[in-house]
Amino acid sequence: MKQVRFSTVQDLFEAYPTAGEDVGKGDPGLQSLDFLRQLVDAQDWEPAISLCAYLLPRREAVAWGCRSLRRMVDHFEASEDRAIAYAEEWAEQPEEWRRTRALALGNRNNRRAATTWLALAAGWSGGSVMPPECEHREAPPEQTARAVRVALFVGLSRLPRETRDRIMTLCLEDGIQAVRGEPRAGR
Repeated sequence: MKQVRFSTVQDLFEAYPTAGEDVGKGDPGLQSLDFLRQLVDAQDWEPAISLCAYLLPRREAVAWGCRSLRRMVDHFEASEDRAIAYAEEWAEQPEEWRRTRALALGNRNNRRAATTWLALAAGWSGGSVMPPECEHREAPPEQTARAVRVALFVGLSRLPRETRDRIMTLCLEDGIQAVRGEPRAGR
């Protein structure tokens, strides 16, 4: 098991000021995984998704977002399938050309599609977010976490009420395992 990236809620909020508004109130002295566990146990899905997305390094956050969205959605349209595939490919092999390909697709696709946000999450993970002919400009460091959370909020909003808690528990348990560096759960 690896060491958690941000041991306490305060550590996270200091590193990412936007996390405070995205996650909401949390006891700053509380261990971040304890806080995440409390949110999961309370089935408080939006703050739990947000916290998990911030706790994971960018590459792992994108991979977790993709696994979670695949749990939430049974079928993707062709453009959605391409977007999630590009994000997954970048998470598996984080080469620059894969990142820019995901970014380009994310910028073209429908922003109402959860998979678009995963492609953007990969694209905003580092390097320039501008076309090659433009000046180099990187996304703010929190953009990957924020895009992953939007993708999963879209997926969450479309889950049937009768399966929502079961699926979200599986997604967040997978996220907790990823934060701890443990082997992932199956689909």
